[in-house]
Amino acid sequence: MIIYANTISPRLQYVTSFLSRYYSHDFKLTSSQEEFVSSKEGRINYTSTRISADELLIVPAGLLEEKGIHAIEPAICPVGGSPALFINISDTGFDVFSAIFYLLSRYEEYLPHKLDDYGRYAHENSIAYRERFLQKPLINLWLKDLAGKVKTFTHVALQQPAFSYTPTYDIDIAWSYRRKGILRNAGGLLRSVWKRDWQSVKERVAVLSGRADDPFNSYDWMRSVHKEHQLEPVYFFHVGIRRNRYDKNIPASDPEMRRLIQKIASENDVGIHPSWQSGDESVLVVEEKKLLESITGRQITRSRQHYIRLNLPHTYRLLLANGITDDYSMGYGSINGFRASIGSSFYWYDLEKEEATTLLIHPFCFMEANSFYEQGYTPVQAFEEMIAYMQALQNTGGEMITIWHNDLLGEKFQEWRSVYAGFLARLR
Repeated sequence: MIIYANTISPRLQYVTSFLSRYYSHDFKLTSSQEEFVSSKEGRINYTSTRISADELLIVPAGLLEEKGIHAIEPAICPVGGSPALFINISDTGFDVFSAIFYLLSRYEEYLPHKLDDYGRYAHENSIAYRERFLQKPLINLWLKDLAGKVKTFTHVALQQPAFSYTPTYDIDIAWSYRRKGILRNAGGLLRSVWKRDWQSVKERVAVLSGRADDPFNSYDWMRSVHKEHQLEPVYFFHVGIRRNRYDKNIPASDPEMRRLIQKIASENDVGIHPSWQSGDESVLVVEEKKLLESITGRQITRSRQHYIRLNLPHTYRLLLANGITDDYSMGYGSINGFRASIGSSFYWYDLEKEEATTLLIHPFCFMEANSFYEQGYTPVQAFEEMIAYMQALQNTGGEMITIWHNDLLGEKFQEWRSVYAGFLARLR
């Protein structure tokens, strides 16, 4: 495909590269009308004036020619059954290139906004939430429609990507009672007694005396379902050195904790789960990454923020500076859905520097903790939610990524374990 534009900007180059990667089809930019007219390839005219009949005309809204960040909020109107941004007289009904860039760059997150209770970008700020398309992989839907338009106007068939699924896990606290030491267990026991929570008292005593397994120990079960369904999971380990109200992990200096990490890393991809405190002290990312690398004996290039504490552009610049190539934090820690309105990986664009980066973003759409704690869903509702995301991404050829935690997959939460098992069975 060849795209003709009056101005070849870094933003347009970014969108063009994204399209090439998404469709596995080369998209070439040119500002030469002569080259465009004489080309034998499929043609997309990204100007305001039609040149020929056998071209797809997409009229620029102006966003890709701009520099800097301005207080803009595009109007939303339905086009072809889906919400659309930057409506105009294009053959597509809107400037789909500007719309893709606006959502992928997370443009709105650079504008003044309120923070949630955890100091994160509040999902209520987002245009996707306010306009009720947060639960839709909107860009995937646009790209499916765009492929149809391209075929109609240029007779070029663009291939829709194949659906894929990647299970991921955040290991925040490896065990509920084990390996926490005398002081932490004594404190927990006293709290349970004070609350008259006798079930927790009995459970803790049984685990620590060796008469029962720890309720967070779901690792063998996870391994068995991965083998059964031929899945390739990614585990993210919290190895923070300092403890606080958000960082309560088992110390990585604990021999059993190290053995757990090494065992899982011997069979699966693993990544760093930067501590909450690393969001305030950048040096902690360096220390935690080195620690995980020393335990696994391999270079760590994957990351997901603890509590999804993602602040742009600071977080992504910090990860890039420390050798992270793939991040899995693009989603909300307060509600499920598509934060960047896409269910496919994409490279991060640093909007302040106006440049594409080498950090590959892998967005997630479902985290069981959101369903359980934030949305108040029953296991049945959570199952239906997962299935809805799966079907939407199967329809558009997206990449579905889910987040589960070892505690909610433990035997104590049998209903939630059954939800996950049932979902995996539906993947076949």
